[in-house]
Amino acid sequence: MISVSRKSPGLCVISLLLIALSGCAATNPPSAQSPVVADQHVGELGRDILSLRDDVLAGEAQRAARIALEYSRQLAIEYEVTDSALLHNLKVNLGLKERGLCVDWTRDLMARLQLEGFSSLDLHWGIANYESAFRLEHSTVIISARGDSLEQGLVLDPWRYSGDLYWAPATQDPGYPWRPRDEIHVLKRQHEAEARNRSVVR
Repeated sequence: MISVSRKSPGLCVISLLLIALSGCAATNPPSAQSPVVADQHVGELGRDILSLRDDVLAGEAQRAARIALEYSRQLAIEYEVTDSALLHNLKVNLGLKERGLCVDWTRDLMARLQLEGFSSLDLHWGIANYESAFRLEHSTVIISARGDSLEQGLVLDPWRYSGDLYWAPATQDPGYPWRPRDEIHVLKRQHEAEARNRSVVR
């Protein structure tokens, strides 16, 4: 996610440099954005969710897969995504588009999946690259078997390919060391407190 003031057009150049240097997402434009996805993809993702643990319910795995795939496409339509993820970020930050940052995708997909009240699955908000000097902070939904950790789950990332859902085991997602959002928020508060203390000392 790129954080750039919407009130400062002069930062456009900085944003473009960040896009050029960042490996946060693929730069392919989104594919035809129909909310309907092939049953083959639903089956593949459903099997991957089902394989998270032996006690994951098959019906819940398939339902989670279909919702994650189709709702990601639906969000791309709602966000009016017509560019790569990073270019759409730039448009949001410049005020040309209303929504579509990675946090928007994460919040909306998480909320939709939570409506299902899964009994054998848990949903996690993951954040990667918060402390990286070379990659942009990124958020996504991670689904796991009930009671398992984020690290044992499966990344469900609708942002990366502009509504074409990407999924992979959380520990096998190259360039994305996923950590729980609450853990990152604690780190952010610590860093803010340290910065305030340094300013007082000076």
